[in-house]
Amino acid sequence: MNKKLLYILFFLTIGMQGQTKVKGVVVDNSGESVPFANIIFKGSTKGTISDENGRFYLESPNNYSELEVSFVGFETKVVAISSDNYELEIVLEEGRDQLKEVMVYSGRIKKKNNPAIDILKKIWAQKRRNGLNMYDRFEFDRYEKIEFDLNNIDEKLMQNKVFEGMEMVFDQIDTSKITGKVFLPIFINESVYKTYGKNIYPRKNNSIMIANKNSGYSDNQALISFLKQLYVDFDIYDNYLLFFDKKFSSPLSKLGPDVYNYVLTDSAYIDNKWCFNILFYPRRKNELTFKGDFWVSDTTYAIKEIQMYATKNANVNWVKDIYIEQEYEVLNDSVFLLKRDYIMTDFALNQKDKSKGVYGKRTTLFDNHVFNVKRPDEFYKEQIQDNEEMYNQPDEFWDKNRQEELTENEVGIYKMLDTLQNVKRFQQINTIGEILASGYWNFTHGWDFGPVFSTIGYNDIEGLRLKAGARTYFSQNDKWRVKGYLAYGFMDAKFKYGIEGKYLFNGRDRWVLSLGTRKDIEQLGVSLTTANEVLERSFATTSIFTRGDNSKLSNIDLTNFKVSVEPVKNLDLRLGTTYKTLESADPARFNVDYYDENGEIQSSIEQVDVSFAVQYTPKRKAYGFGVERSVSNSGRFPTFFISYTRGIKGVFNSDFDYHKLQFYYEQPMQLGLFGRLTSTFEIGKTINPVPLQLLNIVPGNQTFFTSRKLFDLLDYYEFVTDEYVSLHLEHNFNGKIFAKIPWVRDLQWREIIGIRGVVGGISQENKDINASDIIYVAPENIYWEYHFGIGNIFKLLRVDFEYRGSYRDRPGATNFAVKIGLGFYF
Repeated sequence: MNKKLLYILFFLTIGMQGQTKVKGVVVDNSGESVPFANIIFKGSTKGTISDENGRFYLESPNNYSELEVSFVGFETKVVAISSDNYELEIVLEEGRDQLKEVMVYSGRIKKKNNPAIDILKKIWAQKRRNGLNMYDRFEFDRYEKIEFDLNNIDEKLMQNKVFEGMEMVFDQIDTSKITGKVFLPIFINESVYKTYGKNIYPRKNNSIMIANKNSGYSDNQALISFLKQLYVDFDIYDNYLLFFDKKFSSPLSKLGPDVYNYVLTDSAYIDNKWCFNILFYPRRKNELTFKGDFWVSDTTYAIKEIQMYATKNANVNWVKDIYIEQEYEVLNDSVFLLKRDYIMTDFALNQKDKSKGVYGKRTTLFDNHVFNVKRPDEFYKEQIQDNEEMYNQPDEFWDKNRQEELTENEVGIYKMLDTLQNVKRFQQINTIGEILASGYWNFTHGWDFGPVFSTIGYNDIEGLRLKAGARTYFSQNDKWRVKGYLAYGFMDAKFKYGIEGKYLFNGRDRWVLSLGTRKDIEQLGVSLTTANEVLERSFATTSIFTRGDNSKLSNIDLTNFKVSVEPVKNLDLRLGTTYKTLESADPARFNVDYYDENGEIQSSIEQVDVSFAVQYTPKRKAYGFGVERSVSNSGRFPTFFISYTRGIKGVFNSDFDYHKLQFYYEQPMQLGLFGRLTSTFEIGKTINPVPLQLLNIVPGNQTFFTSRKLFDLLDYYEFVTDEYVSLHLEHNFNGKIFAKIPWVRDLQWREIIGIRGVVGGISQENKDINASDIIYVAPENIYWEYHFGIGNIFKLLRVDFEYRGSYRDRPGATNFAVKIGLGFYF
């Protein structure tokens, strides 16, 4: 063992003085493990629950000499302990007076005449009469701390070449009070908020960030945004609790007795309030449930303390453990307010006990509650925050506003990462992390190269395509940003380019000006609703693996000027004008000719459009106040988008006068324990005749990868419309069905079903001006397709079996296909 590790272990041992740490396993007479046993330090309310394998870890800063272990069907056992017992085996004896039905430790507890469920019913009756719900208006201070730690630190890891030149980081290692594992803090983020809320109609809750501080990664907006979205606020009294986009059944849910076993185990005074202790654990395996216990008041039936662990066989990727702890303070004899909320997650590649991973911890504290103070309506409305000072508060501010002091190793994180900024190896690791998180490589101050993942592509016109892009990036809150790229196709031997600049000239209402131009090859018609983003390109243009003919590409030369404003948080208004020319990229293989007003055939389009769009994304959380911001909870909120486009003939030789109206609505919805349903609805109409490339093409997908917004069995330009209605429905059961099948449940696959359809028409006027080699066919009798999929294969892969439901007899129709998808999902 090297000197560094001996040094660390010596100081860890010194730190144990005045503490009690106990680790072991609970078994029965036959040596079988006893899961969900209740373990507490005798004479205290400090305890834990054994896991599915009967193992446990318990720690306290105080000295205790005895451990009390109990479970339904067994005699309570008191075990003598010292300050550091790490391999205890506690054998429980079968209870003499217990009912036969509950002698089996994994069996179900009867609901009838169960005093724990009687108490639970009183909790339900009182839950809206506790805490903040008792007041018309409220306000309080909130302090939030997010920390990430490498865990299972050992000598082998410390000697790894990755840490060469960074040995000083191991000065900060500590042991987890939850698992007893050695960990190394690597990141900390602190925030201070002021919250204003009201329970009278209309109910509002507005949290204003006062300050934010990061260790070492202050400019990595993508990383900070990702860390923020890992943890969302929740109410323990709700039926379901959302973690990592999964809905877990709350132990206080009205559906709880159908999901959990409850046992009344103890009663005691806590802060001069007589409380009952109730143990809970799941009735079935492979469901999104917890095990743990809570203390509840005997008069108000409000929760005083609760701790719970997610069951290890819950179907959540990359997560080995979730631990939650909440403490409530008694404001007076009848009001219990949340005082401290603590969540710890063990992120790891597998479930093995010795596997190395990362602890993610969030600590939230609440203080300075004030009630029924009347405030102007502005206090309760969510507002855009553009105060740069919040990211630059001095140390004196943090010393005053932290509701609990940083631990010694947390203080050390700031010092350590300040030192590491100048270490070459750390800079290399940091660069890799930034590329994976944002897609860009910071190759010099103020300039990023990327997106790196679109450097290589292929299509039938360009052949092999190479692309080099860059953007300005001085900080996450830049008020202006320029992006651009240069691409080259080896088959057509042509250069393509795109460049766009944005400027934020009013941060309060987010007035943004943008100007951009692009000259490139594009696969048009792969999206019904368009937002006229200058640099946005279809993946169909550069997908290396495709089926069928992929030559229906167009040359596009586009210039766009746009003004956007956000007068209300998450309500985005956009006004823009576009000049573009469109023509076939290869007229010999893809003819887009049309008849002009003189009856002559034309092969290119010049067009000037003016457009107005409104996008509303309620409950979205955006971070930063620069011209570009990151969204932390993307995919959890609905999106409404409506646009009007007016084609103006005659301006700069513009060819067509037309109107286009479009509406788009996407709604993700958690259906309790039955998974997530995502619905997408689109409707649109184009008024006045226009050629093919200005019509509404039903989006096909000729790649081998599934895409939720496309029709996977359609070819490009198979259906052409000037009016349409489209609906996509997809439901992910999150393993609910597979969990009931032996052998399959251990694979943790997830079942996916979906159906999508479109109905539309094409006017005779549009058919009359068509001179292309595309015969206009509209899905007047509804085109639809459906699919069954298996997701979470190796935690990354998805396979879908796609079936065409109508128009199966069309020449060359694809009636069945197998498609794959890749993604990082919890």
